[in-house]
Amino acid sequence: MSMSLKQLAAAGALVLVSAGAWAQSPDSQRPPAVLPLASEAPPKVIAYAPVPEALARGVIIIQHRTENARLMPVFGPKAAEVTPRINHLHVSVDDQPMRWAHTSTDPIIVVGLKPGKHTILLELADPTHKILTSERVTVTVPEVKAAGHQGH
Repeated sequence: MSMSLKQLAAAGALVLVSAGAWAQSPDSQRPPAVLPLASEAPPKVIAYAPVPEALARGVIIIQHRTENARLMPVFGPKAAEVTPRINHLHVSVDDQPMRWAHTSTDPIIVVGLKPGKHTILLELADPTHKILTSERVTVTVPEVKAAGHQGH
């Protein structure tokens, strides 16, 4: 006769359960995510070419993804100790000193650039803003003609 853990506990039995038994992953060589790791694979940011349909209207939409890093709005020295890694992106346009923090997997959207060639820099940063790796996307914004007013 087999009893569930709940039934055993209700009967007063001492039940010890390994956390690993509940959270087994297909990758049995990987340690649980709740323990700090001595080393992880290096993080990587991958940026895709801008969405062509939007670019034809002068809107730059850059889809991206990361490997061995999670994008989240968490900052500070203690957050740098969390595993798996917590990161964010620093985004800048045309090597300007102004940049912004992008903290999600949502696409990066840039509007209002003059027609011509531009460079968008995505820097993968740790919670203390240390740059770990980067990716550049070069894009040419076309001359967009204003749509004429259509009367009724």
